[in-house]
Amino acid sequence: MALRVLIADDHAVVRQGLRMILSLDDDIKVVGETTNGREAVRLARELCPDVVLMDLLMPVMDGISATAEIRQDLPEVEVVALTSALDDTMVMGAVRAGAIGFLLKNAEADELRSAVKGAAAGRIHVSPDATSRLMGQVRAPSGPEQLTEREAEVLTMLARGKSNKEIARDLRIGQQTVKTYVSHILTKLGVHSRTQAAVYAVQSGLVPAGELTTPEPLDATRGQWWSA
Repeated sequence: MALRVLIADDHAVVRQGLRMILSLDDDIKVVGETTNGREAVRLARELCPDVVLMDLLMPVMDGISATAEIRQDLPEVEVVALTSALDDTMVMGAVRAGAIGFLLKNAEADELRSAVKGAAAGRIHVSPDATSRLMGQVRAPSGPEQLTEREAEVLTMLARGKSNKEIARDLRIGQQTVKTYVSHILTKLGVHSRTQAAVYAVQSGLVPAGELTTPEPLDATRGQWWSA
């Protein structure tokens, strides 16, 4: 079945560009659009998409608040944050709210599709431009509970961009078991998102900084879908 995507952005030209690029992939289906965060939360509850593409600056309710509400009420729905300007506060806010991906709006078309597919699979995808901001702003939690050897192994793979399915395959365990490990990791580290956990993996030396985000390649036409 095609991945179900909800688009939330208050600019019509951006929504049109997103919809056009995503429609070129038969594995992705746009099931709804909205112009503000409050409506994004309502539609997420109504449509139960796999992924929400969330603009961070919108009227009525901003994208960060909407992301936090969606992730709290609908933990199976992943959010990829979108912004036209890189701002430390927004990067931090999106990650803390639970966004699994963070993209600038001048990202190339294949990166956009890769981020959507990766998010649905539980794979972290952070724009390279945002990675350095995360490393400089997100601090490792003080005195986190000790991870088991297997939890550290799962965290390392998660930080290297592995999806739940890939982790399950490599460790020869079920995907639900992977989700349980990830839940335990987040609880022990005292963080709210996989992306925050991945940053901790880098800060603690489990993963080199250059491996924090490794987008999956796509055999598709390259090109920017929108230029800020």
